[in-house]
Amino acid sequence: MKIQISLTLKNTAATAAIFLICLAAIYLVCEHTRSKTFFRTLESEAITKAHLFLQNHVDARIMQEIYLNNRNFIDEVEVAVYTTDFRMLYHDAIQNDIIKEDSTMISRIQQDRSIEFYVGNYQGIGMLYAFDGDNYIVTAAAYDRYGHDNLTKLRITLGILFIIGVCLLFVTGYLLARAALQPIRGIVREAEAITASHINRRLPVKNAKDELGELALAFNALLSRLEISFNAQKTFVSNVSHELRTPLAALIAELDLALQKERSGEEYCKAIHHALQDAGRMTKLIDGLLNLAKADYQQEQIKMEEIRLDELLLDVRTLILRAHPDYRIELLFERVDDDDRMITVEGNLYLLTIAISNLIENNCKYSEDHTSWVHISYWNEWAILRFSDSGTGMSEDELHNLFTLFYRGEQESMAEGHGIGMALAQKIVQLHHGKITVHSEHGQGTTFIVELPHI
Repeated sequence: MKIQISLTLKNTAATAAIFLICLAAIYLVCEHTRSKTFFRTLESEAITKAHLFLQNHVDARIMQEIYLNNRNFIDEVEVAVYTTDFRMLYHDAIQNDIIKEDSTMISRIQQDRSIEFYVGNYQGIGMLYAFDGDNYIVTAAAYDRYGHDNLTKLRITLGILFIIGVCLLFVTGYLLARAALQPIRGIVREAEAITASHINRRLPVKNAKDELGELALAFNALLSRLEISFNAQKTFVSNVSHELRTPLAALIAELDLALQKERSGEEYCKAIHHALQDAGRMTKLIDGLLNLAKADYQQEQIKMEEIRLDELLLDVRTLILRAHPDYRIELLFERVDDDDRMITVEGNLYLLTIAISNLIENNCKYSEDHTSWVHISYWNEWAILRFSDSGTGMSEDELHNLFTLFYRGEQESMAEGHGIGMALAQKIVQLHHGKITVHSEHGQGTTFIVELPHI
């Protein structure tokens, strides 16, 4: 069932229930009013007949004939007069006797002075009537045909009003639900138009303060995250296909060349060695591309923890020296403070390890003595790392393109690489809300400065 129909039915049912309660209340009030009015009528009729009988001394037979004659046309009130000791003085129709008075009723009337009651569909009253210093018991009963006929008409009228009201409520609820859901239909149409080729499209936000505006904003935020992930995936696939083509071609060519003719064992070993070198370069390239893809994740997708930079640098130095024993890494602490928070950052251990490793290795690779000096300090809200070398430095063009993916500078012949390390380091630092800058001059080396917000 669609929401529009569901809302219409629910609203109609709820409103109809309230409407029915109101109509029932109207009917009950009318019934109560009719009942009380007729009791007053019975009381007035009882006093009138008692007055005629006791004061005016109207003959009882005449009054009875009037009663019996009137019964043929109207619902005449049946009146009876008793003494307080339950002796009947007058009765309109003893043979009919609607009330069937007894001593208990007479005693109750004397005690309460006035009572009201029902005898089947008939209403009755009993009252204590004083005349000439004596008290008399007067009862009266009749059927309120006129009042009940009016109530029947009222029931029919209220029933018709209820049916018409429910129909109007359904139509009105349907139109209101349709109007209320119209913006959602617009959102659905816009959402259906968003495809992989048009993932940059966004839903229109007419009013950011209402629920639909909040829905559109949340959906747009989701689309932004999906777009980033989608673009990162496309970039990764494109980079993999582009960068793997060259080493794969070299590997295939090397193996193909080895199979073209019979060769000596030494030549075969040499061909296998070259193939292994190409496979190793492909492995490093794939690792770099995978790390680059991880750096494109949203911050909420990455596990963050508190990391002490001094401990991290020690671990990174151990890893690098294990792989490159000829490298030298000097760690210098410019400022010492008992507060460890100044050099503690909120970050991802794996990604920060990669970024720092790339910066240190870059220093070592492009300096003749393979040495990197790492200075750690802090200033205000920043923990600061400086990575320096004594290499040949970089030109202005190299500095401008340093963080461009797959860019290899003028010194690419000095060391192997794929142009991923610096771009990856920049992405990781930015992911941690940090900044990375570089200062370099020909013949005076290069310094990378990384600033990360400490806790």
